[in-house]
Order: sequence, then C-alpha cells, then structure tokens
Amino acid sequence: MAIRRSAAKRHGLPSVVQLRLTPTPAQANALATAVRVCNQAATYISRLAWQQRTFPILDLHRLAYHQARAHFGALAAQAAVRAIARVAGAYANRRATKKRAHIFRPHGAIPYDARLMSWNRDARIVSLWTPTGRVHVSYTGREEDLKALDTLPIGEADLICRRGVWRLHVTLTLPKPPVGEPANGFLGVDQGVANLAVTSDGAVLPGPTLPGPIEGNGHARTLRQRRHRQRRRLQKKGTPAARRVLRRLSGREHRMMTDLKHQISKYVVREAERTGHGIALEDLQGIRGRARAHRLQRRTLHSWAFAQNIEFTRYKAARAGIAFTLVDPAYTSQACPECGWTSRANRPARGRFACTRCGLAGHADHIAARNIAQRGVAGWAAVNQPHATGLPSARRDRESKPPASAGGS
Repeated sequence: MAIRRSAAKRHGLPSVVQLRLTPTPAQANALATAVRVCNQAATYISRLAWQQRTFPILDLHRLAYHQARAHFGALAAQAAVRAIARVAGAYANRRATKKRAHIFRPHGAIPYDARLMSWNRDARIVSLWTPTGRVHVSYTGREEDLKALDTLPIGEADLICRRGVWRLHVTLTLPKPPVGEPANGFLGVDQGVANLAVTSDGAVLPGPTLPGPIEGNGHARTLRQRRHRQRRRLQKKGTPAARRVLRRLSGREHRMMTDLKHQISKYVVREAERTGHGIALEDLQGIRGRARAHRLQRRTLHSWAFAQNIEFTRYKAARAGIAFTLVDPAYTSQACPECGWTSRANRPARGRFACTRCGLAGHADHIAARNIAQRGVAGWAAVNQPHATGLPSARRDRESKPPASAGGS
C-alpha cells in the first residue's frame, strides 16, 4: 500500500541539510558494503530494463524485483524498491539520448527512506540499514541544521562517502509562505556569458555589490580560463603526479561557480524583498540548441550554468514569499523599453544598445533586464488576472447573470 504524504510535505518547500556521520571502523565497513551492494543492484536492474526496454517504474518493479532479490541475497526488500526507483529515474528524461544501459558508480550515493532509517534526535543518532544489520551512527552538523532537523518533517536522505568522510544529505520540508503581490512591479534579471547577471536596477553581478574574492565577471572568466588551461596541461602530461593534482583540483571550479550563483540569487531575492518587487528571469530552456557559437566559444556556451541560477533564485524567492516568473527571452536585447521598437539595428555593438527610433541608449544587458521586468508584469497579470484584459469571457458572462428564481417566471 502506498504511503500518503502529509499535508505539510505536499504543500511545503523542500530543503536539504548536510549531516556528518562519525561511524566506528566496523560501522564504516558496514556502510561501505551497503553502498556497494545497492549500486551493484541498481546496475543489474538497469541492464534488465535496457534489455527488455521496460522503463516505467511499475512495469520495472514487476520485471526486476524478484530477480534482484534472488541475485543479491543481502539486498533487503525496501533497498530493492529504492534501487528500482533509481533506475526508473535515470531513464525518465535521458532515455532517448542513451546508447547503452546506464551504469551506476560502485561508490555513488544511495537513497534511504523512512523504512531504511530511523532517528533518535535527542541522542543525535541515526539508525541505517546495511546488509549486515542496522548500525546506529552518531551525527553532527551546523546548529541551524540540527535545529531544523528537530522541528521539521524529514523526508528521504542520501548516504555519501567523499574522500573518506561519511555524510547524510537529508531532505526537510519548510512551511510555504503566501506569495505577496508585487506592488512595485518586477525586478528583471538578464543572464549572459559576458555578464553573469544584470538587474533592471543597473546592478552588474558579480561586482562591488557582492562581497568575496570574486571581484567581477572578468575576474570569474579569467579564473575559469586558468583552470581550463591547467586541466588541459595536466591531462596532456598524464603522469602519476599530474593525475594526483587533477584529483586534488577536481570540483574546485564547480564549487566556486555554485557559490557565486548562490551569492547572485541571494542578492536578487533580498533586493526584491527590500523594494517590494517580484522577480522575472528569462526562460532559457533549449538555448544551447538555438544559439550559434564559434567553435572557440562552444566551451563557454555549454558551461553556462543558467539553469542553476534560475533554480537557486526560484527556491529562494518561494521561501521569502516573493512572486517569481519566467518570461519569453525573444528579442529582449533588441527591443526598446521606452517606445517598443524592435530591430537588429538597435544593437550597433556587442554590449551597446541604441534605439534607432527614439534614441534611447545604454548597456545592452541593462536594456534587456528592463524588457524582462516589463514582460514579468504582463505575464504575472495574465496568469493571476485572467479577465483583466476586458475581452469577452464566458466565465465572466456566466457569473454576471442574475440567479434564476426558484419559483420560475
């Protein structure tokens, strides 16, 4: 029987906290065994799914559950269920692009749900399933994360071992505040490669408004180019020492850019909250397939993490109760926000905008952000006030009719 989610989880906001586990050597060996067995089972199920071309989770469960339990004697029933769900999720969105069965890494993260783990919050101990039996492991974390863990509903968790350190990434459900009406319009944010983000108020991010070692967009591009040259040089050398340096540097650029996107999204949300604005961003899904780039610029285009910035801004806005919307990105940098004239001639240079009709001039990204802000207002009104245009509406006509009398005419 399926477990129904509580109303708090259905209508709340998901969040993730990181806990550090402190297992004994025997407990660490048991956890490592669980990671290895669950990933091997997921790979086994994935090959079965690929051979039989069976990808929906219910059909895959009927196909692979008993075979996986028979093949891996140490695999518990619920662990097999979670492995099947992992395989179905791996094929859900990438089935058309795959040419072979999906292989799970032997030491990749594995999921735990309420049937595989239990909590003793007073003693700061979590009980985790392993093939050799339950282990009761102590955990630590930031004070605010521990407080949230004690007070909020707990969902699933991912068990991760990274460089010998065991961590548990636990999903929590935050209460969802009501979304306020954007009384002062929308704050438009234009995302780009040269400038990571430019707001309709004229702020260029990252820049002097953000604290930290990243001084600006030029600085960020220089750091990324330096890391690329360093990785290419070490990969070409291929010596054991070069591989050790590559392992040490792995993930450093990703962490730097992720932190930078968090800073940008946090600034945008705080600024919108302070000024009473909503937030409008461009819907850039599929932009890599539409944009044409020179071969020397393809690496820059395909490493552009615009979707991550959108998601960071979206969930931060939801937590603050700020209106958030995505708008059509077409011609935002070629249209004039004052007179509405749209032409390619309005862009005489890469970063410059000059309207050929009314003469408005400025930075192209700032002009695009202003257009995004205007489209955000129009889009929000269309979604939340469907009859605000004054056009005929069957629903409005029906609601405006007087109720029929009970006794007839």
